[in-house]
Amino acid sequence: MRSRGYQVVGAGFLARRGEIDLVCRRSGVLVVVEVKTRSSDDFGSPLEAVGARKRRALLAAGAEYRALSEWRGPIRYAVVSIKVNPAGSLEAELVEDPFD
Repeated sequence: MRSRGYQVVGAGFLARRGEIDLVCRRSGVLVVVEVKTRSSDDFGSPLEAVGARKRRALLAAGAEYRALSEWRGPIRYAVVSIKVNPAGSLEAELVEDPFD
């Protein structure tokens, strides 16, 4: 995330209705980041694992983080998809605004 211009300001925020993997900031925007890792596509890709239920949980957790941190600016969402290849190497993809 840092190499893409994001400032990581928190990790592992536990909310009442969900968890935020990473909290970042970039250009005056708070970015709530979900990280999904898979070693195969047997049960779908990492991006497919972020469905409607997870989306609702992220939105609720983002709202709770906003209230607790007194953040008044905009909030956006992102998903980092990580695939572990058989050789052990990682392939990462950042999807900004996955719910739009």
